[in-house]
Amino acid sequence: LTASQRMLAHGLVMPQLGKVDLDYMDQQAETFKVDAWKCYTGSPPKGFKHGWWLSDENIAYPMLEKAQALGITNVCAHKGLPLGPVADYNHPRDILQAAADFPRLNFLIYHSGFLGTSRIDLKKKKKGEIPWTTEFCRLKQKQPKLNNIYMELGSTFGQLVITEPVICAHLLGQILLAFGDDHLIWGTDSIWYGTPQWQIEAFRRFQIPDALREQHGYPAVTRDLKAKVFGLNAAKLFKVDVQSKRQ
Repeated sequence: LTASQRMLAHGLVMPQLGKVDLDYMDQQAETFKVDAWKCYTGSPPKGFKHGWWLSDENIAYPMLEKAQALGITNVCAHKGLPLGPVADYNHPRDILQAAADFPRLNFLIYHSGFLGTSRIDLKKKKKGEIPWTTEFCRLKQKQPKLNNIYMELGSTFGQLVITEPVICAHLLGQILLAFGDDHLIWGTDSIWYGTPQWQIEAFRRFQIPDALREQHGYPAVTRDLKAKVFGLNAAKLFKVDVQSKRQ
């Protein structure tokens, strides 16, 4: 494939493995020319009883330092939708410290830290309380200068937009208030759901209801904002020349 046709790819990191992981990062960077790193903080390698935190200076920081040294600066973390033996390691709260300590790296929070539709409390739902994501947005608002965290919508938007559209509106509104419209990126997890077209059409039509916007101060989901989410924000992260691609 030519450079213009090349698929953007993740390399896998498992920092609990120590030097083995760091050597594998070198191999992936050289052989596969990866564009980002993907990590599953809740899913430990065989032989480990639980996951790890991106804020762990002994486990995670050597991996983050290696990513920085290799110049592959997008770190994509599975957060929310728990995997592994201890669900809590999928919580996104550790991202804030890692992002503060590594300002030259970008942290992409896959699934926006959403705990899942089955974990939505009906009483809290009426107040717009979204498990894990609402908490993470509040924590981010306490650190407004942090500018290297991006929220990704894979599975989260698809799970909410049909069955829980009001919660979906709260989720988008809270993310936009906490992170800004240039820090929300599209994702569909279509490998699990088939063609993503229905999700694309749903987002094209989606609006946050006026009543929620007035009550909570959520911004409007404009056409320009949707264009950023659909690809322009990610294009900046992955250094894609949008104009040349369109030609």
